[in-house]
Amino acid sequence: MTDAPDDLIRRLRHHGQEHVLTGWDGLSASERAALVAELAAIDVAELEALYRKRDEPLSVLPPRDRIAPLPVESGDELAAAVETGRDALRRGAVAVLLVAGGQGSRLGTKAPKGTFPVGPVTDATLFEIHAEKVLALSRKYRMPVPFLVMTSPATHADTEAFFREHQFFGLARDQVTFFQQGTMPALDLATGKLLLEKPGSLFLSPNGHGGTLTALADTGLLADIKSRGVKHVFYFQVDNPLVAIADPAFVGRHIQTGSEASSKVVFKEQPGEKVGVLALIDGRCGIIEYSDLPAEMAAERGADGNLAFRAGSPAIHVFSVPFLERVTAGAGRLAYHVAKKKVPYFDPATKQVISPEKENALKFEMFIFDALPAADKWLAVSTRRDDEFAPLKNATGPDSPETVRRAISDRAARWLVHAGATVPKDANLPLEISPLYALDADECAAKLPRDFRVTGPLVLKE
Repeated sequence: MTDAPDDLIRRLRHHGQEHVLTGWDGLSASERAALVAELAAIDVAELEALYRKRDEPLSVLPPRDRIAPLPVESGDELAAAVETGRDALRRGAVAVLLVAGGQGSRLGTKAPKGTFPVGPVTDATLFEIHAEKVLALSRKYRMPVPFLVMTSPATHADTEAFFREHQFFGLARDQVTFFQQGTMPALDLATGKLLLEKPGSLFLSPNGHGGTLTALADTGLLADIKSRGVKHVFYFQVDNPLVAIADPAFVGRHIQTGSEASSKVVFKEQPGEKVGVLALIDGRCGIIEYSDLPAEMAAERGADGNLAFRAGSPAIHVFSVPFLERVTAGAGRLAYHVAKKKVPYFDPATKQVISPEKENALKFEMFIFDALPAADKWLAVSTRRDDEFAPLKNATGPDSPETVRRAISDRAARWLVHAGATVPKDANLPLEISPLYALDADECAAKLPRDFRVTGPLVLKE
């Protein structure tokens, strides 16, 4: 490594990390440049500080007397806010942020999860369903809604190619912006040394869903949308096709209350449901992970007989732009969580790739819910689970393609009945309503003839 940059060698030796230059002389010019860029992007001093926290618990729940159920709004307050939300959409004050960095590994594919087909009749993909909702909003309010699609290094190229292949699903090309979340290197658990994926390449992994926000700022995209008049960002995840994107009532109530961070919730039905719970922690809105919620708290019930801590999070939020600026800059920036993981790595000593049998590495991630307690004003709004939450996570069983397609069909059936249509009961027919036909039950009712009869599988399209 005699021709490696001197300043790089000195920096690495100072921190005991010079092993990452193993094989330097055998790297091509482009491989060397890529390694130098990877090393320049990391803060070794920060990694050392994180390494010192390796034995600290991932999270510490405060005493019970500092935790209370979170007040949740619904009904009249939301109905009165619809026009405020519509006005924000007409003015171009709302951008839509789709978190789509994951691959469909548990679904049996390495392709971006957004390319997975879930339409009960048409096999429409998650990306198509979400993009058509943004297109429908843009047409309805006669204002292009900025569509920000967060990818990861593993999905970025394939995601862009998929949108190009499908002509951006009818959206204007300049309406869609792709940006990548950040990455963090992994450290050896025993020594704190940087792990290599192969000679000349660090082992890097996505820096968590909280990294969505920092990437938004670090890429300059947050400043860009602010300059275009965007004041609020609607955030959701790619695996949930039922999301009511930029729902005017939700957006409107967020604006009316002056909220900085607003969240939708679905009420838990059983204490043991594996979903994070929104709660008041030291008087501020936060989320308790289901694995951190003690069984006795999970089972608590209020005077009405409902679970006390039942405000489950489907990861649907609206953030104000000034709030996002605050939590992505300086002292307000989200902190990393440290997790022990099994990570295959290249061993410079043996020149072999090692597949460990037990946890050997530290990974570092930011969590989106760490941003919530930073909000001085917040809002939680309830939504029906069967209307807005059917995540796609597993190949079979719960949260699988089968359950997601059933949820899409069942919601379509409810919309059709609301419109006065006759729908066979218990027929389990595949039913699909394109977002370009209707974004909600009332819009469906305004278009559908009252004497409409469903006799078999059905698709309502534009």
